[in-house]
Amino acid sequence: MKVSEAWLREFVNPPITLDQLVAQLTMAGLEVDSVTPAVASFTHVVIGEVSAIEQHPDADRLHVCQVNIGQAKLLQIVCGALNVRQGLKIPVALCEAVLPGDFKIKKSTLRGVDSFGMLCSEKELGLATESQGLMELPDDAPLGLSIRDYLALDDTIIEIDLTPNRADCLSVEGLAREVAVLNEIDWSPAFIPSVAVQHQEVLSVRVDDSAACPRYLGRLIKNVAITTLTPRWLKERLRRSGLRSVNPIVDVTNYVLLEMGQPMHAFDAAKLHGGIVVRRANDESITLLNQQTLTLDAQTLVIADGHTPIALAGIMGGLDASVTDATSDIMLECAFFMPESIAGKARNYGLHTDSSHRFERGVDYTLQARAMERATQLIVEIAGGEVGVVFEATAHELLPKRQPIILRKQRVEKILGTKISDEVIENILKRLSMLVERQDNAWQITAPGCRFDIAIEADLIEEIARIYGYNQLPNNFPLVQAKLQPVTEKEISVNRFADLLVDKGYQEAITYSFVDEESQKIIAPNDVCIRLQNPISLEMSVMRTTLWCGLIKVAQHNVNRQQARVRLFESGLCFTKHHEDLHQEPAFAGLVMGSVKPEQWGEKTRSIDFYDVKADIESIFALTGMNVLFKQGLHPALHPGQTAEIYKQDGALLGFFGMLHPTLEKHFGFESVIFLFEFKLNQLKIKQQSVFTPLSKFPSVRRDLALLVKNDVSAHEVIECIKSIEASNLKEVNIFDIYQGKGIEEGFKSVALSLHLQNDAQTLTDLVVDDTVKSVLATLTYKISAKLRD
Repeated sequence: MKVSEAWLREFVNPPITLDQLVAQLTMAGLEVDSVTPAVASFTHVVIGEVSAIEQHPDADRLHVCQVNIGQAKLLQIVCGALNVRQGLKIPVALCEAVLPGDFKIKKSTLRGVDSFGMLCSEKELGLATESQGLMELPDDAPLGLSIRDYLALDDTIIEIDLTPNRADCLSVEGLAREVAVLNEIDWSPAFIPSVAVQHQEVLSVRVDDSAACPRYLGRLIKNVAITTLTPRWLKERLRRSGLRSVNPIVDVTNYVLLEMGQPMHAFDAAKLHGGIVVRRANDESITLLNQQTLTLDAQTLVIADGHTPIALAGIMGGLDASVTDATSDIMLECAFFMPESIAGKARNYGLHTDSSHRFERGVDYTLQARAMERATQLIVEIAGGEVGVVFEATAHELLPKRQPIILRKQRVEKILGTKISDEVIENILKRLSMLVERQDNAWQITAPGCRFDIAIEADLIEEIARIYGYNQLPNNFPLVQAKLQPVTEKEISVNRFADLLVDKGYQEAITYSFVDEESQKIIAPNDVCIRLQNPISLEMSVMRTTLWCGLIKVAQHNVNRQQARVRLFESGLCFTKHHEDLHQEPAFAGLVMGSVKPEQWGEKTRSIDFYDVKADIESIFALTGMNVLFKQGLHPALHPGQTAEIYKQDGALLGFFGMLHPTLEKHFGFESVIFLFEFKLNQLKIKQQSVFTPLSKFPSVRRDLALLVKNDVSAHEVIECIKSIEASNLKEVNIFDIYQGKGIEEGFKSVALSLHLQNDAQTLTDLVVDDTVKSVLATLTYKISAKLRD
């Protein structure tokens, strides 16, 4: 929420600086996101009046104006605005003025005519994003006065990020109440006198769903001057709060929303057919003010006349009954809707409005009559009109009831870890507009209508803590029994994997579990994804089944910011659906792109390849002591020629790794290859326990063999074949060369390997070594048709 500091200080003005005010709000739980000037900086702009105007002698679209700025001499200024005219009061940028964007005004000559300044529009002063002509000021604007002083532009906009439970602060009055409490200033909402009634005409009101709308107020105001200009002060307050001016009626309803926190709406009374009905939608549609046509479901609460819906209750008005320049009579609406009846409804239709934002969090149910009088008062002051009586439909028994809460003194001391005097506690609660009744060592507290977040004793203790000041609470450390818990050696922590990859230059990423459905289907088309009923946005509409969705998005973000070398890993949950059951499976994944090492003088830059990533993966499995098998595999997101499936020795699939498929690489906008890996974390964390083996005192023997095997025989098959021999003397097998080419029969390859033999009890003889080598050759010949190379 954005609020003007000057507007807030009109309600409550503690003797503190802006920085102190911001710190107070933040420490009280109302986090300040930003503090910005109300308007961009500009200088030497004053109020002037066009005293005379004539056509430019050499340009059809330019005029030569004589401008009075309250000095003896008139300024000659050339202007091309369509609305320039004699007697018009406007902002005048003098020579040497500096406008937003560091635009400097100097004496200039336009088509042979000297110009000594510039007549300004709202856009040129930074007061609007678009403008149709010069900024027109009221006739009583004082000549020569700085426009900054006249419009009180030396103001600050405070943007506050309110949590959903603090709907009571979604207004200037709500923030003023909070600031007054924090500074121990007596404050109460301003009294709004009833506006004099001039006619008795009413509309019938029927509420079919009183549980959703226990209070509905309406009032007819006739003969309003809809084309009257909204006063500059009101337009400025709307602008500084992030809203644009529409017309006096809409501006007033928006102003009351900002000032009091009560959403309101005005209908063109001439467009209403019969009375007002608050009901659930039937099989019907509505076109909203934003010109969006919706087909309504039966759970949607609507405001209707005798024929059709005229508004989505608590969300947005309909176009058919909206106020236009031709409107003369209006029906002003002010209602209370239960939060649960509005919550989620706007999002279901892809909407989010200031009204729905407040109603779904909770609006003070005692505020409606006061807000109606305030809006009526402003409308009559600005646009005139004949005020009718307020007609109302209220189900008092269905309005929220604030149940008394018992607050125990002992509980306050235990939770906060300090003693706070009874007088301080009572003072805090009373200043928060709560009803306080003293009991023995306790209080009975009743929360005000604006506080939907106060329901249990802990809520009251939280209020005491934040108003008393978190900084004043002592830092007490809990007393616990220091008993060390056993740590298993059968499982390795995911933090150990993270440390390893960080040492290798990776960075940890944390991405959302919600991903874009299109990306999810492209990366894992065979997975059944879980769609959210109320997604935050279309880009976060399904639950991820793989961590690759988030990592690819992070890589895109980095590449778009000229980061060509990216190393990322993430651990998190993946969500799958099996026979209507939701499964959450921990996973560990990574993404690599760019060069192997940062650019340097010591060696040439080389792009990452399949085996560089494989080495990183093997180092992860080395921590677990697990022997794994890499097999050529297929994955829809990976290159078919550079994809590996990773298996445990027992045949269980651990995960995949490989190069991103070229089609996906192009789809996501990458210009270099991407490598990805992902494992099942529950399987990865299992650690093989180490077993100590003493070194042998007897020498080892090495025998090298050069074998001819078929091309389709993998190195792993050769090694596993040798290890299958029950030879206790054979300690290690290493492949140190693979050759294909001249001298090798087509369809075959030469595999050079070393056998390391050793006995723990005696020195091996040549006879024993030769027998073992013969056994190895026989097994290789029998199982994989290998033969010794000549």
